[in-house]
Amino acid sequence: MITGKNYIGNLLSSIGHKTFKTFNPQTNLENKEVFTEASEIEIEQATQLAASAFKLFKKVSGSRKSEFLNEIANEIESLGDTLLQMYCNESGLPVDRAIAERGRTVFQLRTFANLVKEGSWVEAAIDTAQPTRTPIPKLDIRKMLVPLGPVVVFGASNFPLAYATAGGDTAAALAAGCPVIVKSHPMHAGTGELVATAIIKAAEKTGMPNGVFSNLNSSGVAVGISLVKNSKIKAVGFTGSIQGGKALYEMAAQRPEPIPVFAEMGSVNPTVLLPNSAKTKGASWAKTYASSITLGAGQFCTNPGLILGIKGQDLSNFIQVLCEEIVKVEPTCMLHPNIVSAYESNKTKILAHKDVEVKGTIYKEVKPNYSRQIITTVEGATFLKNTNLHQEVFGPFSMVVQCENAVQLEEIISKLEGQLTGTLLAEDELENYSTIVEALQNRVGRIIFNGVPTGVEVCPSMVHGGPFPASTDSRFTAVGPESIKRWGRPFCFQNWPNSLLPNELKNENPLAIERLVNGVKTLDKI
Repeated sequence: MITGKNYIGNLLSSIGHKTFKTFNPQTNLENKEVFTEASEIEIEQATQLAASAFKLFKKVSGSRKSEFLNEIANEIESLGDTLLQMYCNESGLPVDRAIAERGRTVFQLRTFANLVKEGSWVEAAIDTAQPTRTPIPKLDIRKMLVPLGPVVVFGASNFPLAYATAGGDTAAALAAGCPVIVKSHPMHAGTGELVATAIIKAAEKTGMPNGVFSNLNSSGVAVGISLVKNSKIKAVGFTGSIQGGKALYEMAAQRPEPIPVFAEMGSVNPTVLLPNSAKTKGASWAKTYASSITLGAGQFCTNPGLILGIKGQDLSNFIQVLCEEIVKVEPTCMLHPNIVSAYESNKTKILAHKDVEVKGTIYKEVKPNYSRQIITTVEGATFLKNTNLHQEVFGPFSMVVQCENAVQLEEIISKLEGQLTGTLLAEDELENYSTIVEALQNRVGRIIFNGVPTGVEVCPSMVHGGPFPASTDSRFTAVGPESIKRWGRPFCFQNWPNSLLPNELKNENPLAIERLVNGVKTLDKI
């Protein structure tokens, strides 16, 4: 069923000369399938086809796009155990995780299907003409969101389904009316091809233009660089490292026509353990956080990699229980030897600092590609002076910073880079730490009270993003129906004949969507 070829629209192609295989970290062996990296000719064919498809796809009604998205979900489900097995073979993740992630992927697609079928997401606004207004007559002005154009989506390493070929970025971009070219992640090329086949089948069944979707294999960075530099590409979606996201962001900004890069990058997701909580529930939170830190071998962008507290016996007790609990968790398989290597390298860099102390870790031998979780601690003053200690260690790693007092705690929070999440663990004491709450709010996209940051709900209220470098544009979320707004731009019609307006802006409101008419939200006709 796996061909190892690229999808250029609905055409399978493999004219390139560079091949590669994926890797099974559980068996510590390469998988048998051979994949061909997309050539420059195939990249140009895919972008040209996407540009041609955009002329038609941008006019496709919300109802028909909804059918397309729902059919993608149907086709993914019909892949059954074939998809689950490939997912596990390429990621080392258990089948239960594969099932859960497939369910999330399907849910996202159906969420966007419902969104575009209803149609109000375009934020239609109408200000009708007032020809008798003095001293200057008012013209008829109408605005809505329209799609940007062909989009490149980079598949993520840590979510082979939900943040990959048919993941949130792809679903949102297709819903907005943008053709998508996926730069498949080299760790999950087989999973990507299976899902790409599902999307192509769905496009053909629902009559979408050829080129609305393409899937390109890559073993390194070359394919992604060519795509971002291609003039036919109008936006980029990326989930991954700060280094990779920044490189794409800068590359896109240097084009003759700069384009937006919506990158969700690294985050240490600071958790603040306030004194009363440390005293009354410290042991309980320690057990909870031991599970959160090690969940999925720590390979989540919302992993709690930094815990901040005020020095004292209660914080010491928390650290002790956290370390006791974390060593009880059996080490688990990481995604790839490269991920393991990066984890070990980044740990080593942190531990090289003489004032960083290891408080709890796994010392026993583990299987190849399995991680050893670790808890470290450092003084607040040391952490402030050494920004290298602020960086993410992708894996089951967390650092506890022991602050001298609330003033130092606030200073540390204020000097952190932008983060996806921030958490406060508190017991009837938040009002006494309002400046710390405000400082944390200024550094994150989502603030959590008495919980863990791991777990990102797909819903309209979710914000998965944050100040740079958590994401490249903190005004947008990468998760939930609101993420569709990344792939649209506001467009205005002035004094346009009603019969030639898009249905979203016509007087008759044929789609029966909510619109802002002369400053009032309404479903009424004009």
